[in-house]
Formats: sequence, structure tokens, C-alpha cells
Amino acid sequence: MNVLEKAIIFAVNAHEGAYRKNGKTPYILHPMEVASIAGTMTDEIEVLAAAVLHDTVEDTAVTPEEIEKNFGKRVAELVSSETENKRKDLPSAESWQIRKIESLEKMKAAEDINVKILWLSDKLSNVRSIYRLQMEKGADLWRIFNQKDPAKQAWYYRTVAEYTGILSHTEAWREYDALVTKIFQEKNNNDGSNLQQ
Repeated sequence: MNVLEKAIIFAVNAHEGAYRKNGKTPYILHPMEVASIAGTMTDEIEVLAAAVLHDTVEDTAVTPEEIEKNFGKRVAELVSSETENKRKDLPSAESWQIRKIESLEKMKAAEDINVKILWLSDKLSNVRSIYRLQMEKGADLWRIFNQKDPAKQAWYYRTVAEYTGILSHTEAWREYDALVTKIFQEKNNNDGSNLQQ
């Protein structure tokens, strides 16, 4: 069994019984989709394993030490690059902005292109889901999120596009950019050529 197959089994067990924000979709489909998207940009198996595991530390009882013990330092570092400090002492809505700023700065500073691949893959999966919810619920979709202000959500998702601009040549980035534009009804004149890395 290779590291990706092991990661899939581990993630299935870690996310057992969990659902996406719509309350209907089993959570495990999200990390599987993230790995599938990442697979369009890299064939590095440790990156794909990290994609499958990217939410285990943030959203389950799994610890960073368990990831390193089971999958090695490289996978653990990649998972850490996508893990927010949830600040469990504060309500999620109150800590949202600081969590996003901290995680965006960590991603922006990363020199490893695979960190940006993981981020783009995760956020593309998220905006696909948001777009489907928007088609179903319209503006009411934001009620299910910790951050209910669409302007702040737009800032976050657009900043991700800017900080992953080094990937603007990929289909994944172009799809991400187009969906963010549609969701937040922006004028799309962005080809990624002037974006930060």
C-alpha cells in the first residue's frame, strides 16, 4: 500500500460521520476532490496524500504528531501549511478574520510551490460547493457560514487567487478565478499576469 492509499483510508476513518456545510454531502468527498484537483497539477504522491489529509488536524481529533508518525515529515509539513489555528476559546465567527489573515500570510510566504497547489485545490473545491449552493439558495447561502458577510468572503477568496497566481497557467486556477468572479459578481479582467506568487 502506498502513502496515498494509506492516507485515503486514514482520512475516511478520521472524517467518519462528518458532513459538509450543506448537511447532506459526506465530508470525505471534499478531501478526495482536493486530491483529484491537485493531481491535475502534480503527480508527487506525498502532495496528493497531504491533499487527502489536509483537514484531519484542523477538523478532527487527529494530531500533527500522528500525521508525521504515519506519513512522514514531508506530508506532515504540507498538512500543517493548510491547517488553521481554530482558536477554540473564541466563537468561530469572531475568530474568522484573524484566522484567515494568519493562514493567508503563511501560504503567501511559502516557498514550496506544492503549498500553493494544496491551497488552490482546497479552495477550488470550496468555491465549486459555494457556487452550487448559490444556484440553489441565492444570497441566503451565506447564512450557513461562520462569516456571513459576502464582502469579507470575497476578500478572502480573491486574496487566495492573488497569492496562488504562480499557478495562473493551470486549468485549476482559471476555473477558480472564473467561479470567484461569478459568485461575487466581479468584472473579470484578470489573467493572472500581475498576481503575486
